[in-house]
Amino acid sequence: MSSFRTILNNSVIIHPPGFYIIGFETFPYISVYLIFLAFVYVVTVLFNTLVIYVIAFNHCLHTPKFFAVVNLAVVDIILNTSIIPSMIKTFLVKDNFIPFNLCFVQMFFYYTFGTLESYALAILAYDRLIAICFPLRHNSINTLRSISHVIGLTWCFSLGSIAFSTGIMTRLSFCNSVKVFSYFCDYAPVFRLACNDYTLQWSTASFLTILLLVGPFIFIFLSYISILVTVFRMKSVESRVKALTTCVEHIILVAVFYIPLITIFIIGFYLRVIDPDQRVLSLSLASCIPPCVNPIVYSLKTKEIKIRALALIRKTKIGTDHYKGKPRRVNKT
Repeated sequence: MSSFRTILNNSVIIHPPGFYIIGFETFPYISVYLIFLAFVYVVTVLFNTLVIYVIAFNHCLHTPKFFAVVNLAVVDIILNTSIIPSMIKTFLVKDNFIPFNLCFVQMFFYYTFGTLESYALAILAYDRLIAICFPLRHNSINTLRSISHVIGLTWCFSLGSIAFSTGIMTRLSFCNSVKVFSYFCDYAPVFRLACNDYTLQWSTASFLTILLLVGPFIFIFLSYISILVTVFRMKSVESRVKALTTCVEHIILVAVFYIPLITIFIIGFYLRVIDPDQRVLSLSLASCIPPCVNPIVYSLKTKEIKIRALALIRKTKIGTDHYKGKPRRVNKT
């Protein structure tokens, strides 16, 4: 296999033409699993698009909370688009070669929008924190302008940090194996293939994991402690139930996103008792399922979205029935 050689700091850096993705080697039902993921992708795109459409075209939903929901929906679509089609190409079509530059492009998009998913959940927790703990100042603190600034900062920070971490991967030399044991061009499995020192990449991955994943989770956890303290200070049981009800959908999303990742991390990295193929399968599920579940949870649990989504579906159905009921004109010649 030919390689591209560049000179960096007076040393030869070897960049191969590309990598081979070899996850799921012993998984017996990979075709069935990938068909399932194709279904997950279709649901992800359709339901998130529905949520975006309903919020965008209903002026009464133009509030900070629903702006944060739109942000989450956009992130969900791009996150699953960055990973599921390539998995289908790699493992179902059996085309597991990915060019060198495209590998790092995929890595950049996956980790950027995985990070933004984590921050989007933290932003929704911030919205609930202000609404419940500071109800009298909610409209002045949490405005569309302030939430848009917060979302903009998270996008800039995520794009910048992942661009840096992906960029330093080009300093590595790959002169031995080019087989990546994962379901995509994963950061750690790729840098472990390098034949020169990858301490910088390892340190960056460890630091950014804490900053971009653990940090938002701690913020969400502390937010809900503050929310629970405020709720239990309320005198009316009805007020307590009403306040907690507004948090249900967000708690479900947090659980679906963080619990599988934390469990896999603890079992895989600390206990080291998880089979490599099972780890790849679990991580792929943990990555692909939350973007599919998020819009369904918000559609079913949020009254405003559910009412307007059902009204849109009824309107579409009535329009279709009306069109079908029209008699066709016959052109007489």
